Amino acid sequence: MRKLTNLLAITLLGSCATAFAQNEETLTSAEESAEIYASGYEKFRFGGYGEMAASYMDYQWNRLTPYGSAKKSRGSISIPRFIVAFDYKFSPTWILGAEIEFEYGGTGMARELEWYSEGGEYEMEVEKGGEVALEQFHITKLIHKSFNIRAGHIIVPVGLTNAHHEPINFFGVYRPEGETTILPSTWHENGIAFFGTIGKFDYEAMLVAGLDPLGFRNTEWIASGKQGAFEIDNFTSPAVAGRINYSGVKGLRVGASAYFNRSSKNASKPQRTSGYNFDVTVLTADAQYKTKNLTARANVVYGNLSNSEKLSQINQGSTGSSGYPRTQVGKNAISYAAETGYNVGSFFNDNAPRIYPFVRYEYYNPMEKTQGKVLADKRMQISMWTAGVNYYALPNLVIKADYSNRRVGGGNYNSENMISVGIAYIGWFLTK
Repeated sequence: MRKLTNLLAITLLGSCATAFAQNEETLTSAEESAEIYASGYEKFRFGGYGEMAASYMDYQWNRLTPYGSAKKSRGSISIPRFIVAFDYKFSPTWILGAEIEFEYGGTGMARELEWYSEGGEYEMEVEKGGEVALEQFHITKLIHKSFNIRAGHIIVPVGLTNAHHEPINFFGVYRPEGETTILPSTWHENGIAFFGTIGKFDYEAMLVAGLDPLGFRNTEWIASGKQGAFEIDNFTSPAVAGRINYSGVKGLRVGASAYFNRSSKNASKPQRTSGYNFDVTVLTADAQYKTKNLTARANVVYGNLSNSEKLSQINQGSTGSSGYPRTQVGKNAISYAAETGYNVGSFFNDNAPRIYPFVRYEYYNPMEKTQGKVLADKRMQISMWTAGVNYYALPNLVIKADYSNRRVGGGNYNSENMISVGIAYIGWFLTK
């Protein structure tokens, strides 16, 4: 299955040039207007996106030593994501949308290593790697430009990366690390959403399945709390989320999103969290400015978890065979980043290849602030610079290369360096 998935992804990547030459339209983001979502096809369309990446690193997996990650040369190659997308119109106003996501070649045929801190000590788990997930499966009812309804398995557009997660919407080989460390990515849940456009504003508001607090941990904050370990999600305490974008200035898009969930009632073992409120609040803001040759983006994510000290105590009481993290959890998590790139091909002529040198800065910390006796682990504090180049061989096919440097714990631990190359595509291959 894993080899078949890899072969299929590579075959589509190699054969998509004709489709891109005919159709430069990208997949629609979660909060795009009803007109955009329904345009470009009469009955159905089939497409997707994918990424392949290879990296060289000078550090080991284990960051949780007195000195940080030990120096070791190693390399990796993978298919981080391969997504198949399909939209079908039952009628002009009733639309079925679906996306199936293959992460790292599929599921069940590989094994992965996970590192985390258990009681101040380093532990590594070996478990099944890869994933096949239903990223989206929903029915949309188009009612009016200003108000429409979508129900099913939907994207939670909290944060810039979740709202615009397709690989041509960020410069680096890999997704921005800060957001994807502290928030689920791509974040998708069962629920219902209301969306539309009012003047220069696009909005989306939703009620979705909440998080399982027993999955929260020191290295990922709430990112590992997404439900899905069982066949049916707990909907006892659903989450509310929303996003709004303003596009009233040419080339500029400004957005904000929010999320709230009283997560304790969604615990997969509710007897362990009974009597406590583990409320999750996430607030984000982002902006993108784009001209013919210049692209600049910035975003910030702030999160708060109530009673994080008590949840840390509950985690540390888990047994080794439980499958749950046994780590402490931060009260506040934060991530902020900015990136900019410029098309140097424009210095030659309008027909020159689009080549974007870029630079990105990120800061993130899933334990920015802790509660009570919980000690913040400084090795969770990361400042990261990434510089590289994106070459657009076709409008929707990009070849990427970059170098990144992580400064750990304010420079008090060993730094981490990585060189990466990758190729990514996105598009609709067949429409009718």
